[in-house]
Amino acid sequence: MSTPAGTTSAGPRLRRTLTLWNLIVIGMVIIQPIAPMGIYGVINNAAGGHVVTTILIALVAMFFTAISYGKMARVYPSAGSAYTYVGQEIHAGLGYLTGWAMVMDYILNPLICTIICSKLTQNILPEIPYWSLAIFYAVFFSLMNLGGVKTSARINEVLAAGMTVVVIIFFAFVIRFVMGYHQRGASFFTEPFYNPATFNLTAIGRGTSLAVLTYIGFDGISTFSEEVENPRRNIMLATVLVCVVAGVLSAAEVYAAQLVWGSKPFPADKVESAFPIVAQQIGGFFLFHLLNFTVLIANIGSGIAAQLAAARLLYGMGRNDAIPKGFFGKIQEKRRIPANNVKWNSK
Repeated sequence: MSTPAGTTSAGPRLRRTLTLWNLIVIGMVIIQPIAPMGIYGVINNAAGGHVVTTILIALVAMFFTAISYGKMARVYPSAGSAYTYVGQEIHAGLGYLTGWAMVMDYILNPLICTIICSKLTQNILPEIPYWSLAIFYAVFFSLMNLGGVKTSARINEVLAAGMTVVVIIFFAFVIRFVMGYHQRGASFFTEPFYNPATFNLTAIGRGTSLAVLTYIGFDGISTFSEEVENPRRNIMLATVLVCVVAGVLSAAEVYAAQLVWGSKPFPADKVESAFPIVAQQIGGFFLFHLLNFTVLIANIGSGIAAQLAAARLLYGMGRNDAIPKGFFGKIQEKRRIPANNVKWNSK
């Protein structure tokens, strides 16, 4: 645990092939370009309809967190991420605990995505058993990441592009709805930010504590410090840009939804499907099913990207003997990836 940051073995090392653009795309896929859609109804009910406000407040806090990650990556450009930062700056034992806390996050994310993807696929193909779909997605995530980090980056680009197209389609339906809605008052376009009838600071605070979930995952960018060109510059830029872009995009998505739905609460049994309900209101079953399918694609991308980051974190810990070095600290010579960690993380 006390091995200096950046120490490497004499064997093969991770290959620096990722660009700033690759990092931004990977970060956006981990977070998901449609991140607020899943928790929109929960935040709406908690914050009295001020979803946009809570997401923007959360952005301020997460922005400073992103800067902190970027500054630490400049000092310690290591795949170990926060494990290395805490271990080197505070105490090796605390770094070890931090590393395992991050590992649990990155391991649980692909597992959750495997479950969600299996359930969503069953909605489309109900005749396929759940257990076979779970095995399929677990193996699929691993195969995508065993092709090399550059291959994984290209896959993430395709997934991000697909999700972006769906978001644009949703915006187009909202614009058509607003243009055909003739009962707009003077406050119609400002109520998503501030509605005096439902505004309450306690509710805003409660909603903001939920809105931060929109940003979970951008810290995974720092785990690619040893595979990116010019890490001391690009990790900082990518982390901050992903945080800001995710925040602005999320705010735009929920702002559009609130123009349609307003500040009224969703029924308790409809909270989880609030965003598709809004979509159905303006685009019928076409947009409803399109968003449902996009949630499947988003979770596939998030599962792949989270597993990609987890493998790098495990490598950083294994290389420093925090976990068995012979297994976790090993790099596959042909593709220059921690293949053992990818396989282990899929189990």
